[in-house]
Amino acid sequence: MAKKQINNDDLLANIIKGIEEVKGENIDILDLREIDNTVCDYFVICNGNSNTQVNAIVGSIQKIVSKELKDKPWHVEGAENENGF
Repeated sequence: MAKKQINNDDLLANIIKGIEEVKGENIDILDLREIDNTVCDYFVICNGNSNTQVNAIVGSIQKIVSKELKDKPWHVEGAENENGF
């Protein structure tokens, strides 16, 4: 069975909503649509003030995207990162 195609604007809006709900900061959206051979249209980066907040951001995004769009991420970078880098 083919996976339902998700609208990129809806996905981006839900990701931003997930970040804002737990007060993620410095949200940057890199638009990669004009670059050939990319695996995504947008790359979203944000900051959290602690490991706890970063994990809350990850959880919030996953919860909202799962609920609203019935989808899950391919990969999450920065979650459970103990050294802060």
